[in-house]
Amino acid sequence: MFRLAHLSDPHLPSPAGLGPLRDLASKRTLSRLAWRRKQHEHGPAVLAAITADIAAYAPDHVAVTGDLTNFSTPGEFAAAATWLSTLGAPAAVTVSPGNHDALVADGHAERFALLAPWLGDGAEDFPFLRRRGGVAIINLCSAVPTPPLFAGGRIGEAQLTRLGGLLDQAGREGLYRVVLLHHPPVEGVVSRRKALADAVELRAVLIRHGAELVLHGHAHEAAFGAAGDIPVLGVPSASAKGSGHHPAARWHAIEIDAGGATVIARGLDPRSREITEIGRYALPGLSVGAAA
Repeated sequence: MFRLAHLSDPHLPSPAGLGPLRDLASKRTLSRLAWRRKQHEHGPAVLAAITADIAAYAPDHVAVTGDLTNFSTPGEFAAAATWLSTLGAPAAVTVSPGNHDALVADGHAERFALLAPWLGDGAEDFPFLRRRGGVAIINLCSAVPTPPLFAGGRIGEAQLTRLGGLLDQAGREGLYRVVLLHHPPVEGVVSRRKALADAVELRAVLIRHGAELVLHGHAHEAAFGAAGDIPVLGVPSASAKGSGHHPAARWHAIEIDAGGATVIARGLDPRSREITEIGRYALPGLSVGAAA
């Protein structure tokens, strides 16, 4: 059995101060104003409790689907790298960047370089394929800089083209294919201004080439959808106190074996403030008719 832990949107605490003067003319200023209104909904203590619960579970691999930072600053990325090292060795942790991690275009590639050890194995760019036991972890990047007041994403033609080949390859090897991205690839989970621009195209690739599971974040909600017959799961923010418009912090333990997978939802109980099991359910095994 392969034990995969999925968490998302930790929104790690940001360094104090407004940052460089050039930020005053960028999207970061609006984001800082918005964050002041909602930062009370997140807490480092909640995130610490979630990560401690994951550590006690001792997963074989951890998937983090984005928004480690709030303003995409170099200092935040350095702090994110330090935090990721507490989850496990880079080979045991995979990160798919979120929209907050790509808030502005300036220095975009350099900042992502700080996360390189947690993105994939050896390949030069997304999507990355990591083989772990009988599982293929395929890491997409939907994080792109967007105009003010927008938080959408895009996979892009280059990633979509390569994704099909990776899914086929992993299918031929008989691997359980788990696809990671930040933005939900199904409609109705987030508003249009926060949506994945090429969700239709991504679903078409997934359905054509086959996958067993898609994991995402971004919505700060527990979400269950499908791309054809492929389950699509999202989790709430891993640092959410549950005191705002979104549910309290949660993570998923996904136990994969030859018969399929069991998802165990664990999260913050609003009354006891302890991390408890919320529920569990079964997912199907390898796709019927997967690429051969």
